[in-house]
Amino acid sequence: MNGIELDILKNIYLNQECSQRTVAMNTGYSLGRVNKAIKVLCEQDYINDDLQVLSKGAELIVANRPHNAIILAAGYGMRMVPIGKNMPKALMEVDGEPLIERLIKQLKEVGIHEITVVVGFMKEAFEYLIDLYDIKLAINTEYADKNNLHSLYLVKEKIANTYILPSDIYFFSNPFSKVEAYSWYMISNEQNDNSNVYINRKLELVKTHDQSHNNFMVGVSYINREDSIQLKKRIEELEHDSKNKNAFWEDALFDKDRMYINAKMINAANVVEINTYEQLRELDNKSNSLKSDVISIISETLNCRKSDIENIKVLKKGMTNRSFLFEALGQKYIMRIPGEGTDKLINRYHEQSVYKAIAGKGICDDPVYINADNGYKITKFLDGVRPADSNDDKDIRRCMDKLREFHNLNLEVQHIFDMYEEIEFYEKLRDTTSIYRDYSTTKANILKLKEYVDKHVERRALTHIDAVPDNFLFYTDETGVEQLQLTDWEYAGMQDPHVDIAMFCIYSMYDKERIDKLIDIYFEEKCSVQNRIKIYCYVAIAGLLWSNWCEYKLSLGVEFGEYAIRQYRYAKEYYKIAIEEMEKLNEK
Repeated sequence: MNGIELDILKNIYLNQECSQRTVAMNTGYSLGRVNKAIKVLCEQDYINDDLQVLSKGAELIVANRPHNAIILAAGYGMRMVPIGKNMPKALMEVDGEPLIERLIKQLKEVGIHEITVVVGFMKEAFEYLIDLYDIKLAINTEYADKNNLHSLYLVKEKIANTYILPSDIYFFSNPFSKVEAYSWYMISNEQNDNSNVYINRKLELVKTHDQSHNNFMVGVSYINREDSIQLKKRIEELEHDSKNKNAFWEDALFDKDRMYINAKMINAANVVEINTYEQLRELDNKSNSLKSDVISIISETLNCRKSDIENIKVLKKGMTNRSFLFEALGQKYIMRIPGEGTDKLINRYHEQSVYKAIAGKGICDDPVYINADNGYKITKFLDGVRPADSNDDKDIRRCMDKLREFHNLNLEVQHIFDMYEEIEFYEKLRDTTSIYRDYSTTKANILKLKEYVDKHVERRALTHIDAVPDNFLFYTDETGVEQLQLTDWEYAGMQDPHVDIAMFCIYSMYDKERIDKLIDIYFEEKCSVQNRIKIYCYVAIAGLLWSNWCEYKLSLGVEFGEYAIRQYRYAKEYYKIAIEEMEKLNEK
């Protein structure tokens, strides 16, 4: 039987003494479709001519009766800025009720009492549900690195006559039932450009690259015992292929480009997916979850209503911060919210003093708002911005011109960025032995470079420290001219300006030929041998510094891949290069 026939069988089972017209009204199918389906059901002895369910039909319904539910609630909810940082999406409130509690209640209303919630981010916040609703928690420890395929993999053995659902949806009326006749995946009749599936005439869900007629995937599914065998097998296969760590669990429902279970369509008016602050505000503008010091700060700073803050979009997660774009009163802005552990890494009072020192100097736009107590910062958004390309000679020359211009200002602040002290600082932060087996030898070698560096520092001035290609921003001004500014001054302090050259090199992961070329561009072919060796020393010292930084961030669950090991390689390799060059210099 197809999905239509099974839907009609289910409806007849739930509504005894009904007519074909009543069935049509209940299911939304045309009277012609209902009539055709009833003929098939009668012919196959599932019902009789009086629309009474026979034993064969009842057995099918009983075999498919819902048994349990799995709620996936492990993720960060990154798009919920500015409130997702301190609260899981599942606990956002609508009409005073957390989303997940409403879903649990709706499941229990239809007799589903065995409920497992897979948690990860802020897992402790869900503990109260165990006592309040007698649910079980499953812990996903890899929620930061893997998508919800891994969450379902952890509880896959529970799948058999099971509802699987996300935790960030709100149903106005209960979508669950005491009776199910077959496996299905829920979509709405709303078209959605972000979806990659559509429902065909056979009520099948099919993948497509044409996004003009796609259906919104609600994320709720019902999997009966028979189909659970195939699903669990597919989950296992996908989980053990490393390329699928960012996969959604729905990928396991597809056989090539077609779902092997039926689609179940619901009216878009009955469901809301809450992925953003604005979606929550639209659903319930009085929700307690909307209360945010970030939104209050924006409103007060820009002298606008909270409702004027629109089009909030999370930006790419940076190495240190989480930032989001928003609009207010016709102007676009970027709000910076410090990332995990940032309070231990950055002195915001030092950063604030740096912005005072560079204010009005044409190096970068002044912040609209900056607060040293919490690290929040608001800046105007620049349209058409692109970061410098470290492999483009024209970009590199403009970056070095800008860097030289900044250094020649000889600005001063009261604090120093001491790379050796910072190495010690990060060692203490990570509070464990280095993952590199020869770390103590490498560090001892780096310490040997201090004498040469100190001897050859010509001057100290305000230095950016994080002068990497991503922080050189090209943009087009109102006159159509491409401009360049240097942004992100969190680490800036008094230091030898030549440190900035080394920082640009190691972030770009340059080899020695490219490093020498960059030095020549900055110095306009006039770099002394002594300064070149000193920059080699800075490459080595900075390499160890940022290697320690990466190790600390790794302890927080943040991985930087190749960048991390390359920094350690710079420490070892450029120590040798610097020593060799010193020896050559002494021989002359």
